[in-house]
Amino acid sequence: MLDVFKGWFNTWFSDDEAVYLLVVLLAGFAVVLLFGGMLAPVLTALVLAYLMQGLVTQLNRVGLPPGLSVNLVFLLFLAALTMVLVVVLPMVWRQTVLLVRDQLPYIVHNAETWLRALPQRYPEMISMEQVNTLVNITQREMAQFGQSVLTLSLSSIPNLLDILVFLVLVPVLVFFFLKDRQQLVGWVLGFLPQRRRILSHVWDEMDQQIANYVRGKAVEILLVGAATFLAFLFLGLNYTVLLAVLVGFSVLIPYIGATIVTLPVAAVAYLQFGWSGDFALVMVVYGVIQFIDGNILVPLLFSEAVNLHPVAIITAILFFGGVWGLWGVFFAIPLATLLKAVINAWPRRPLPAEPEG
Repeated sequence: MLDVFKGWFNTWFSDDEAVYLLVVLLAGFAVVLLFGGMLAPVLTALVLAYLMQGLVTQLNRVGLPPGLSVNLVFLLFLAALTMVLVVVLPMVWRQTVLLVRDQLPYIVHNAETWLRALPQRYPEMISMEQVNTLVNITQREMAQFGQSVLTLSLSSIPNLLDILVFLVLVPVLVFFFLKDRQQLVGWVLGFLPQRRRILSHVWDEMDQQIANYVRGKAVEILLVGAATFLAFLFLGLNYTVLLAVLVGFSVLIPYIGATIVTLPVAAVAYLQFGWSGDFALVMVVYGVIQFIDGNILVPLLFSEAVNLHPVAIITAILFFGGVWGLWGVFFAIPLATLLKAVINAWPRRPLPAEPEG
């Protein structure tokens, strides 16, 4: 047993840089796992600065001084943040409250009527006692959900204060991450060993791919959300802003995001139009948007396809989403690609050839 472990260790850790690489990976994961909540403003600002660094670089290439490029990009970020906080979020909240207050009781009542009819249609499969239990659980959960949406208790005030602090710190940190990028990167590199050929190789390989993916995904969210908003607004569908936000963020979860968001879109369209041509038109338009996104927009934005099996992608989404929430879902594919690159670049000693018999 000891010889087996020794052989495995010599195969995968024969190079000192493999140990450095492992330490860096474990340290990064440990920091996010243990201090992710505490450092949330820093991590969020780091991600946002990473997203905007490409635009700063493009402005530098066309001749703008670095300081002016950073200031222009930062002002654009502040304008977008103000638009989201002042316009988009209040509209989303208002439409969510209206949906919960006006439509949720109707949905629950129809679902209860449908459930209570099942024992008469399928008496051998479901009983009235099972239906009553399910109805009671559903009513209790829906009541709690509606109350949490429609009311803001005094206990939520500390959370609101945390949000305000978050909104103040993040823009400040984004500015300094953009302005002092070279100094901060040099400071971090000072903690790494001088001999870091493999670390540099992994970073050079992943930097462009992750940057393209993250920025492309941000553009995809904006385009899909805007197209959905305009299409549903033209069709006269209720809760347009809320549905557009849901459809836009559904692209974060490949394969299953669009399927999940289809349910609220279909439910709102059915409650407003019933089984009619307008309902069918809404669903057809929604299907066209999803088709264009999957078959035209994604290939254009992500010219360098992520070579991962669908099983690996879904597993990464479940794992990183469970560990880091929304950010984990957003970065699941880049992180999975990073792990794959690390495995491919990992230095290892070839196994000795077996003697020919």
